[in-house]
Amino acid sequence: MKNPKKEILIVGFALFSMFFGAGNLILPPFLGKNAANAWLWVTLGFFITAVFIPILGILAHARLQGTMYDFGKKVSPTFSLIYCLIVYAISVALPAPRTASVTHEMAIAPYFGTSSILTSSIYFALVFLFVMNRSKILNIIGRFLTPLIIIILLSIICIGIFSTNTITAITSFKIPFVDGLLEGYQTFDAIGAVVIGGVLVISMNFKKEASFQEKRELITKSGLVAGLGLLIIYAGLIYNGALFGSTFSESATRTEVLTGLSTKTLGNIGTTFLNVLVSLACFTTAVGIITGTSDYFKGLFDNSQKAYTITAVIGSILGVVMGQFDVHHIIHIAIPALMFIYPITIVLILLNLLPEKMATGRVFKAVVIATLVFSIPDFFQSIAKSDSITKIQEYIPLAKSNLGWVLPALLTFIVTLFVKKQDD
Repeated sequence: MKNPKKEILIVGFALFSMFFGAGNLILPPFLGKNAANAWLWVTLGFFITAVFIPILGILAHARLQGTMYDFGKKVSPTFSLIYCLIVYAISVALPAPRTASVTHEMAIAPYFGTSSILTSSIYFALVFLFVMNRSKILNIIGRFLTPLIIIILLSIICIGIFSTNTITAITSFKIPFVDGLLEGYQTFDAIGAVVIGGVLVISMNFKKEASFQEKRELITKSGLVAGLGLLIIYAGLIYNGALFGSTFSESATRTEVLTGLSTKTLGNIGTTFLNVLVSLACFTTAVGIITGTSDYFKGLFDNSQKAYTITAVIGSILGVVMGQFDVHHIIHIAIPALMFIYPITIVLILLNLLPEKMATGRVFKAVVIATLVFSIPDFFQSIAKSDSITKIQEYIPLAKSNLGWVLPALLTFIVTLFVKKQDD
């Protein structure tokens, strides 16, 4: 590589753009509003699940040089297949429709006052059109959208920081770090790293003479660049949410806080511009999710175009149905799914980063099973509160914080590794 620093910046920006979902922008300001004086702890928790783990997912892909299927195949081929199907189903049913909901709340409802079902219907009709007629237009638009949104967000952050506002409110969170950690689930970025990280890593324009170590070093340093960029944006928005938190009503929604923050710093024109850009970015995200899912099922059924079309139709119909709900409702619906799939995804990412001698098939199986079993109480409790589940959680460390899987997974890993060494 003739100019390694340039390559690192180019790949780093590509990684940043991949994780920089427009729908995610509504999360940090709202988190900051509720975090208030505990914004730093919340930022740390949010950083772990929304930035650190996803970047580790890219590094795991750099090590594997494979696809999402390769992430879970050491558990078993059947498990990996089921895992892939669940991840794609969640992607189409939740984050894709959420982009339509964000678009409606930020760019349609405030100016036109039309119904959300009309917005989601037109939105996903256009999504379907672009999915069925692949075009480079969205890729070209995407290249300009991300830099423009970043400029606006940095303007909001800088103006907010140098304003006369001070944080006077007390946090409404019992354990701010944990709340930030769990809110990071809603970015879906760890899942995004597993789904499209492999495609991104493989499609990078590496020089033929570059060694495996050089490629891995490039991806690692680029990951640090992307992670730093995300941290600056997320931390800045969380801090500004805390600064201006007292100016919002308690019932303010996530989109209202982001829009309000923009209005207070950039005025109405800046807010309108941001809303339009975020909506366009949301649209490209929705097209990407449904196209990627359709491609997966096309490959699953012997490169069948019929399977591609059927998946695109189902994805678009799900988008219309789910996209008509408000953002808060979709986020609430997503919680059980994330409580189930996110712990498994995190564990798979971490295990795939380990040396081959440590991450054997036996270790994969044991740790994933332990994670799955101890995630079940969190999953059912997130659907409906139950006294019997609460009693079970009392015996599981960290379960009351919806992290009951963490210590059992770690302990299982240590024990399995110890047994392996004894066998050797």
